[in-house]
Amino acid sequence: MHSDGVVDGLTIGEFAQATHLSVRTLRRYHDSGLLEPASVDPSSGYRYYTTEQIPSAQVIHRLRELDVPLAEVGKILATDDPGERADVIAAHLDRLQASLDRTRAAVTSLQRLLRPEPGELEVELRAEPARIVAAITDVVDLDAVLPWYDGAMAELDAAVPATRRLGPPGGHYDNELFATGRGRVVVYHPVADAPSYGRVRPLELPAVELAATVHRGPHDDIDVTYGRLATWVHDHTLTVAGPIQETYAVGPRDDPTPSSWRTEIAWPVFRLSEGGATPEESSHGRRGSGG
Repeated sequence: MHSDGVVDGLTIGEFAQATHLSVRTLRRYHDSGLLEPASVDPSSGYRYYTTEQIPSAQVIHRLRELDVPLAEVGKILATDDPGERADVIAAHLDRLQASLDRTRAAVTSLQRLLRPEPGELEVELRAEPARIVAAITDVVDLDAVLPWYDGAMAELDAAVPATRRLGPPGGHYDNELFATGRGRVVVYHPVADAPSYGRVRPLELPAVELAATVHRGPHDDIDVTYGRLATWVHDHTLTVAGPIQETYAVGPRDDPTPSSWRTEIAWPVFRLSEGGATPEESSHGRRGSGG
């Protein structure tokens, strides 16, 4: 305010026009302490802003558009350290990306559920012999499986060169992981001679009968394929008898194009009814068409 009583600055209405923020929003920013006016007329209570505050107002607006919590917006504005600002923003963007990923996966799954694929699911019944793999085993929370998998596979890749691998990598997921949200997880490379290095240990996978199908594309809607396989298993009087198995024939580490990814889902099973595949048919593999 000048000495002659004339206020120096932009009125809240002018500032709203300059920043494309409503007067109501600017008042809320003031009340929360995010953006205080440069001066407030003591007699009228009118708020006045300077042109130097326009960038700050626009930064706050963009951060709030990204749903950055008010406390974090205040932390970003309060520090002059560019590195600290970048860390706070990056942490929120990571959370935002995770939320977007969950939304995209839910939309993809719903679209597939609302437009069911025609025809029966292609299922193979086969017998897998016992085999040795180089594995990492841990008990993991369901919502932590993906980052745990990325770290475990990176460690496996380092311990088992590509020339020693006898096939694509795989994973076993105990029923408790899905039923209670926490369970045993195994990821592995099939090998002839498994090393012991870091978390990597030799593991013998027992012989097992499997009902298997292939999920094509990204994992956004892999739950739908799981459900269809469960239906096939139920309809063919097969009972799950062990952890769900996945084999990553083609994944993001092999091809960056999601549409090219191929994941085999296999459930250990045994036949309850007299009809259906004999052990000999299962051991050679039989394609199920739903009949």
